[in-house]
Amino acid sequence: MFCIRLLVFAQDEQAINKEQIALIGYVIFAVLLLSVMVILFFMTFQKRKNKLLLDQIEQQKAFDEEISRTQTEIQEQTLKHISWELHDNVGQLLAYANMQLNMISAKVPEDIKDKVTETTQIVKDSLTEVRALSKSLNNDVLLNMGLEASILNELNRLKRMQFATAELSVVGEKQDFRDKKHEIIIFRILQEFLSNSVKYSEAHNLNVELNYSEDQLVITASDDGIGFDVATAEKGSGLINMKNRAELIGATFDIKSEPQNGVTLIVNYPL
Repeated sequence: MFCIRLLVFAQDEQAINKEQIALIGYVIFAVLLLSVMVILFFMTFQKRKNKLLLDQIEQQKAFDEEISRTQTEIQEQTLKHISWELHDNVGQLLAYANMQLNMISAKVPEDIKDKVTETTQIVKDSLTEVRALSKSLNNDVLLNMGLEASILNELNRLKRMQFATAELSVVGEKQDFRDKKHEIIIFRILQEFLSNSVKYSEAHNLNVELNYSEDQLVITASDDGIGFDVATAEKGSGLINMKNRAELIGATFDIKSEPQNGVTLIVNYPL
């Protein structure tokens, strides 16, 4: 009888142990399932958070690009209006003054004839400068002229102003731009650089090189002026404009300079 009771007790204990093991297994499974659900929830939340941040970055980037594009368009329209004013008003007045001086020069006394001739030449040179400047400001004219001719027009104009040399060199075979309007933007970057050289560099020589390869155009512009320390230089509107314009067309932009060693601009434009 006693043995029977021991057997029954042992069987009951085994049943309890199996239930405990099963319960522990269920608890472990529930904990693992809950952990997996928490991890999946966290991953999903993090993914959505990252997507939201990326969307915000893309929206901000698109907004900044649109602002830069709008500013560029406004600047181009302003330059075009100035170009028209120079060509139609100032240019016409200078042309009329030149014509009048030519008529007067035949009638003035010999003692002042040299002065009239000198004044006539000054007016004629001024008319040439106004026409060259008018071309460099009008984007429609620049598109018709092309990048190289536009750069030459600007360099020749600056050479007449104050520089001993202002040269353009072209390396490689000319490639088509992704967008014709990009030629204008590249020209405006160069124009900004050349303008800064006129105002600040005290340079005597200017050089611009267009280096074409199959997949990119490298534009290098340099002067032999007083230069500046790039690390400590104040970032003015000129540098900011050049950088923003380069980013607008997917180009990289770099300025290199040291005191007394001139300034070099390098723009890499993917073709």
